[in-house]
Amino acid sequence: MSSQPADRISFVTNGTPEADAAAARLKARYGDYAMDVADVVVALGGDGLMLQTLHRVMRMSVPVYGMNFGSVGFMMNTFSEDDLDQRLASVQRTRIFPLSMQVLDASGRTQSALALNEVSLFRSTYQAAKIQIIVDGETRLDELICDGVLLSTPAGSTAYNLSAHGPILPIEAELLALTPISPFRPRRWRGAILSNRAEVRFITREAGKRPVSAVADNVEFQNVLEVTVREDRTHGVTLLFDPGTSLEERVLSEQFRY
Repeated sequence: MSSQPADRISFVTNGTPEADAAAARLKARYGDYAMDVADVVVALGGDGLMLQTLHRVMRMSVPVYGMNFGSVGFMMNTFSEDDLDQRLASVQRTRIFPLSMQVLDASGRTQSALALNEVSLFRSTYQAAKIQIIVDGETRLDELICDGVLLSTPAGSTAYNLSAHGPILPIEAELLALTPISPFRPRRWRGAILSNRAEVRFITREAGKRPVSAVADNVEFQNVLEVTVREDRTHGVTLLFDPGTSLEERVLSEQFRY
């Protein structure tokens, strides 16, 4: 799917000298606008910067086109200073939606955050976490003893979820990946694939003795008692890719790497 040429571009960088220098040249050539009035944001950095930028634009409905100045650049396009307006006119669009995380901590406080990649629970000390997993009101795992557990979106399934041996999900699949992190018991439980309409609730056992933190992308809450996660279709972000290099294609190709 193509878009019309963007008239107003906002440039952001990861702050490295190379990315900042490239941004200065691009701004001189194509102009630069504030993010809240731009037609598109061009992010110069790696996947970390892309994730930060997507969170920033989530309530602005501004698409993001990344150019790689990082180490992996899974969500980025190849860098070039030439013909940026033409590249933006022929992009392929991918729309992704976040997970909404609601947290109840040991002080009784309730907090929330959004995650485009995954919501993760981690043990905070040397002792393993004990976590009960409830899906749509029904207990599916009474006690998971582990280093942690995560719930991933399709977009995040090739990130930490994949490193934890979770499944890769097609970008357009209406699914979520529930994946244990170093499970001790049940040792052979490999996780589950859930509908994106599912509500997943995590309850920590022996929370005083076995403290657990919860992380939504880069937002962390400590000493959590309960964590409830569901997909949030009221928020979404649009990523832009050069033709033939869409996020759908990258995720599919990742399944055939070894």
